[in-house]
Amino acid sequence: MPIEPSRETESMADQKAEIFELNNGIMRVLISNLGCTITSLSVPGKDGKSADVVLGFDSVEPYLKGLAPYFGCIVGRVANRIKDGKFTLNGTDYSVSLNRPPNSLHGGNKGYDKQIWQVAEHKKGDNPSITFKYHSHDGEEGYPGSVSVTATYTLTSSTTMRLDMEAVPENKPTPISLAQHTYWNLAGHNSGDVLDHRVQIWANHITPVDENTVPTGEIMPVKGTPFDFTAERRVGESIHEVGLGYDHNYVLDCGEEKEGLKHAAKVRDPSSSRVLNLWSNAPGMQFYTGNYVNCVQGKGGAVYNKHAGLCLETQGFPNAINTPNFPSVVVQPGDKYRNTMLFEFSVE
Repeated sequence: MPIEPSRETESMADQKAEIFELNNGIMRVLISNLGCTITSLSVPGKDGKSADVVLGFDSVEPYLKGLAPYFGCIVGRVANRIKDGKFTLNGTDYSVSLNRPPNSLHGGNKGYDKQIWQVAEHKKGDNPSITFKYHSHDGEEGYPGSVSVTATYTLTSSTTMRLDMEAVPENKPTPISLAQHTYWNLAGHNSGDVLDHRVQIWANHITPVDENTVPTGEIMPVKGTPFDFTAERRVGESIHEVGLGYDHNYVLDCGEEKEGLKHAAKVRDPSSSRVLNLWSNAPGMQFYTGNYVNCVQGKGGAVYNKHAGLCLETQGFPNAINTPNFPSVVVQPGDKYRNTMLFEFSVE
């Protein structure tokens, strides 16, 4: 008699990668259940004309083939880098996948971005939303304990999107730090590079990195350095002074608060007058300027190259699990990890 597959395996096998729509008549967002990936986000510019402002692909196939350098997805169990893919927790040593030698990056070889999530709810109407769920098992990519993860995208107003990411460890303490990895180009995804975008980041400090892009543990003031975005400035102004480009964790320590969220960043594109204001409750934000994007064949025949988009990845500090002076990313069983992001689009 054949052994029946368990319900969980069966439901995973039944699920295929698809793309879902959130649309309130002004803003249109396409999101896949593969990695909770934003594949398209259209908002109006100064002339009222909408443009798609995120890098991505027209269908799920290129994502499934691994052609996306983390375009639009949610990464985890731990975003960013873990030095040497090793950490110790409560006296036990753990090794996680070294998918970006010598480090582990964004959860390992098959992080949350490469998993098919279950669609728990999809609401239409004035404030459309979609909720995805994922069950991360004990030992997945080397991480301890099972974790229940949910991500809900909601269009909360005509030009505002909210993302609520939550995770609850079931049986063991474990590091958790999720990040949303969308590459933004407010002039339109196919408009070239973002070096003329103006950026402001509410951070007086960054966590400087070693030659493998892992934080040294130092917390460095940005004043008087090319990393200073405390006042709005052009992305390309000092980018030549920081190696390949920006790929650094900013310490979100000076933004005003609103509804429990801090003002993290403002991005403005002079050509279209589009503005994105980002609010978050996370302690840090990776500001990344697409330094490794090279000849990626994107939507509608667009080709994405270096600096074709910028990422604003609110997160726990990179390698925090090995850095005692960084805010802890360890979550206890039954406690709830939360990372909320509010994306407010406007024209100015």
